[in-house]
Amino acid sequence: MPAPSSNRSLLLLTVAAVALAGGLLLALAMRPDAVVLQSGTLLPQPRALPELNLLDDQNQPYAQSRLQKHWTLIFPGYTSCPDICPTTMALLKQVLIQLGPQAEQLQVAMLTVDPERDTPERLGQYLHYFNPHFLGLITPEPNLKRVAQTLGVVYVKVPGESGSYTMDHSAALVLLDPQGRLAGYLTPPFTVDALVQDFRKLLKSGA
Repeated sequence: MPAPSSNRSLLLLTVAAVALAGGLLLALAMRPDAVVLQSGTLLPQPRALPELNLLDDQNQPYAQSRLQKHWTLIFPGYTSCPDICPTTMALLKQVLIQLGPQAEQLQVAMLTVDPERDTPERLGQYLHYFNPHFLGLITPEPNLKRVAQTLGVVYVKVPGESGSYTMDHSAALVLLDPQGRLAGYLTPPFTVDALVQDFRKLLKSGA
């Protein structure tokens, strides 16, 4: 029988997924002339972000200005993740390969939801294994909670045996536009071909 904490985390993520799906459908209905994405959709209007106060995987401040002049894709995850995180990073590696020179216009970043264990060095080593241009983002609590709420990310710590734990987290990719604004969400299941086509549409349209 699942542990109560597992039930709570599953309920939390399920509610978040339903809310996100409903928001995406509403956005699509309100913005019929927008770029139609196979893997998700754009918000009716991009939303400006407050200062996030993050560090990168070089332990340097991640200034808001670094979000400018390119699309940014943020995935919430952590280096001890057993399945969805390495699978998603490997998939995004293939997406950038398929995009070719256009990949220079897309920054892929992983926001760790496990700052207790994920140091900047550990995060950088993990991501650079997949692609040397992947970026790690980190911030301690309670700022992580604020950033997650700002980006529409959900996560919860699930205790295990002997003090161990895992992190349940939402699997949607957060899309920021070249002005550093929250532009939309891409939701699983993902395929390389669909994501490549979506990014080519975005890069062509300048949406």
